[in-house]
Amino acid sequence: MTFNTPSSTKALLVSLIAAYTLTACKPAEQAEIPTPAADTSTEAISPAENLNTADAIDAAATQIDDAGFMQHVRVLASDEFEGRAPSTPGGEKTVSYLENQFAELGLEPAFQLNGKPSYRQAVDLMELTVTNAPTLTLTHADGSEQTLAYQQDSVVFSSRTGNKQALDSSSLVFVGYGIVAPEYGWNDYAGLDMTGKTAVILVNDPGYRTPEGELFKGRAMTYYGRWTYKYEEAARQGAAGAIIIHEDGAAGYPWEVVSGSWSGAQYYLLTEDGNQNNLAVEAWITEPAAKRLFTSNGLDYKAMVSAATQPGFQPVELKSTASSTLELTSRQSKSYNVGAVIQGRSNADEAFIYTAHWDHLGKKSVPEGADAIFNGAQDNATGTAALLELAQAFKALPQAPERSIIFVAVTAEESGLLGSKHYAENPAFPMHKTVAGINVDGMSTIGATDDIVVVGYGNSEMDDYLRRVSATQNRTVVPEPTPEKGYFYRSDHFNLAKKGVPMLYAEAGLQIRGKPTEYGQQESDRYLAERYHKAADEIHPEWDNGGILQDLYAHFVIGVQISDSDAQPQWTEGNEFKAIREASLATN
Repeated sequence: MTFNTPSSTKALLVSLIAAYTLTACKPAEQAEIPTPAADTSTEAISPAENLNTADAIDAAATQIDDAGFMQHVRVLASDEFEGRAPSTPGGEKTVSYLENQFAELGLEPAFQLNGKPSYRQAVDLMELTVTNAPTLTLTHADGSEQTLAYQQDSVVFSSRTGNKQALDSSSLVFVGYGIVAPEYGWNDYAGLDMTGKTAVILVNDPGYRTPEGELFKGRAMTYYGRWTYKYEEAARQGAAGAIIIHEDGAAGYPWEVVSGSWSGAQYYLLTEDGNQNNLAVEAWITEPAAKRLFTSNGLDYKAMVSAATQPGFQPVELKSTASSTLELTSRQSKSYNVGAVIQGRSNADEAFIYTAHWDHLGKKSVPEGADAIFNGAQDNATGTAALLELAQAFKALPQAPERSIIFVAVTAEESGLLGSKHYAENPAFPMHKTVAGINVDGMSTIGATDDIVVVGYGNSEMDDYLRRVSATQNRTVVPEPTPEKGYFYRSDHFNLAKKGVPMLYAEAGLQIRGKPTEYGQQESDRYLAERYHKAADEIHPEWDNGGILQDLYAHFVIGVQISDSDAQPQWTEGNEFKAIREASLATN
C-alpha cells in the first residue's frame, strides 16, 4: 500500500506497514511514575527563531509509527485491562498506564491533585447498577398486558440514586420527538401537564425524515435528536418516566448497542442531591414493541411517526399505562481524566488540545461461555494510543511550539461524555485560552484512504487546515456520509465546542486505496453490526492501520501549525457555537 504523505515520512510509513506485525507486549507494571525527562529542546534558542521548519515537522512525524501505535492498542485492549470501565481495576490500570507513558515521554502533568502536580484530574462519579432484570409492563385499555423482556424488548434504568425506582401504572403520552426548540418554532409538549406521566418518544429529530432540509437541519441530526436531550427535556416537563423508541436507522446503531450499553453499571457525575430532579425511570423499547403498543391503542405506528414530523404536531395521550420496578445499588466512585502538557515557548498560557476517551464498557453479565469483556480495541484504544503517538511526535520537534500543547485522555465518555464535561467545567487552560483542538475517537482500521471525513463538516475554519494538509496526502476532505446519526454530538469534542472552542473531529473515509468502491462502506457496516459496543471489538485479522497513520500525520501537522502561530481559528457564520466563542473572548 502507498501513503501520499510528504516524502520524508512516506518511505518510513510504507516500510512499517510492509513489516506490519501485531507484536504482543505485557502491560507495564504499576509503579511510581517516572519523573518527566528534562526538556532541553529550547536551550540557547532565540525566542524569535523558529526551528520547527517543514522538514523538521516531517522528521518529527516519523515518531508516529505502526509498531508503537499497535503496542499501545494491544495493552489497552487486552483482557488484563478488562474493558477499561471507569472506577474498576481495569480502569485504574488504564490510568496508571497513561500517566506512566506521558511521564516517560517527558511531558509535564496537566493538573493539580491534593495540592501537587498530577497527570490525574479526579472525576467524582455516581455508579448505579440495576440488580434485577426489570420488565416493562404496558397495560392497555382492554386490560391486556404487554410484557417487554429486559434487554430483549426493553432496557429500563434510572439515573436517580436510591434502592428502588418505579413506574406504577403511569399514563403514557406519545410526544413525537419530545422536543422544545423555540428557534425552530417547535414544542412537542405544548399544552401538556406531564406530572406523573411517561413520555413515549421517537429517536432523532424531525429533520431525519425531511432530508431536503425543510425542518431543523434536514438529514443532519441536531442536539435535539440525542437521547440525552430527550430524557433531560422530559424531566424538565415534570414527567415520571420516558421511553425512547429505538429504530436502527434513526438511532444510527442496532438494538444490541442499546441493550449492551445500558445494562450493567452506569455512571453519572456526582451531584449533591443524587440526581433527584432526573426521571425516575428512563427506558428504550424496540420498534416492534412500539408498533404493538400503538396497535393496542387503535393507532398506526407509521401514521403517527408521519404526524410527529409535521409542524404543529399535537401530542397524543394513549390509553395505556407503564409499570416497572427497578432494584438498584449505588456507590460513589472516582475516576480520572489523564492529562499532560508540553509548555509553549512564548505563549504558554494559550493551548491547543487533543482529546480522546480512554474508557469502554468493561465486563458484562453474559450467558455462560460467552465473552464477558468488552475490550474496546477500536473504540477507543485507537484514539487513546493516538494521543501517546502524537505526544511523542511533538517531543521530537527541535523546540516546543509557541503555544502549549495539552493531551487529555478523558473518562466516562460511554456514560454520556462525563469526563470531557467535567474537564470543560474545570479546564487546565481556560476555554478562552484554548485556541482550538482535535478529538480522536474510534479510528478506522480498514486501510489507507483517498478521502478524510469531517464530522460536523463546515462548522469552522479547522476544515481549512485539514484540507491543506490532506492535499499533501492526495486525500479529499468530505462531509460525513451519515449526518443523521449525530456523531458530532456523540463524542468528547462536543463539550468543548459548547464552550466555544473550535474542535475538529475527522477520520479516514470510505474510499479505501486498492479496494473496490463499495469496500469501505461494507466494512463500516460490518463493524457497526458485528463489533461496535460488543465484546467482539478486539484486534482482528483484517486490521489495517493505513488510514490511522494518515490521520495522525494530518492531526500532528495541524496542531503544529496552529500552536506555532498566533492564528485564532473561527467558527463559520451561522454556527451555533460562534456567539459563545465571541462572548468568551470579549469578556476575558
